[in-house]
Amino acid sequence: MSGSVKESCDGSCESCGERSTCADPRAQDETSIRMGRIKHKIVVGSGKGGVGKSTVTVNLAVALKRRGYSVGIMDADITGPCIPKLMGIEDKKVRPGEEGIEPVDADGVKVISMALLLESRDSAVVWRGPMKMGALKQFLTEVNWGDLDFLLVDLPPGTSDEPISAVQLIQDLDGAIIVTTPQEVALLDSRKAVNMFLMMKVPVLGIVENMSGLRCPRCGEIIEVFKTGGGEKAARELDVDFLGSIPLDPEIGRLGDKGVAFEGQKTDAGEAFEKIVSEILQKLQ
Repeated sequence: MSGSVKESCDGSCESCGERSTCADPRAQDETSIRMGRIKHKIVVGSGKGGVGKSTVTVNLAVALKRRGYSVGIMDADITGPCIPKLMGIEDKKVRPGEEGIEPVDADGVKVISMALLLESRDSAVVWRGPMKMGALKQFLTEVNWGDLDFLLVDLPPGTSDEPISAVQLIQDLDGAIIVTTPQEVALLDSRKAVNMFLMMKVPVLGIVENMSGLRCPRCGEIIEVFKTGGGEKAARELDVDFLGSIPLDPEIGRLGDKGVAFEGQKTDAGEAFEKIVSEILQKLQ
């Protein structure tokens, strides 16, 4: 991937061990211009993988779009991108435009992801940290996001290089949403993610508890597959808001595999997504 900032850089500054990690002020200015056209910028993070963070990101984006907002998703997981799969656009590719790299349109939601730049679905991104950081910078600096109401950034799990760098690169973040599942093994890492954002002076909008109980299709009783209530308890103990619980629903996985968002379904989980979006909008107001 090439772009105007890297092409204009002469590679002479001290922080520029290689061009992909260039900290040229021109890149910073370009990022300010791009990000200045976006009203709200929110990162979605988790302490560990497998908690449904990307699924939550996609469904929140679609819920916002259904309410009339202009929305974009930046898939910041360079080596494990899955947003295009969940949005049904994994066979599409980005293209150059007059104002930069054009994100792919997914039914009205603008999406940029490393998966949209690879030769095939099975291509592996075998990169060390500096190259991954360079890709994140280009997603912010050279992608023509245009005027957006919301940019949701789906962060890779954990509290190391990539989530830290993405947070540092994005100016005027409105806050972070932490996704967890109810069991303690997930909550241990989710607490660390909350503290990472607090240490970086990023407002934590709240915690979302995903896969929170399964309603039995026969008797209607709630089955605590991964327990319930852990996310709300963690939020209370960490003194951050609890945005809501999303029940475990097999249809979410089935639709995700087909590239269809679950949000909008008349189910407990569908209503949960709507309530969480309402909570986020209220906090931003």
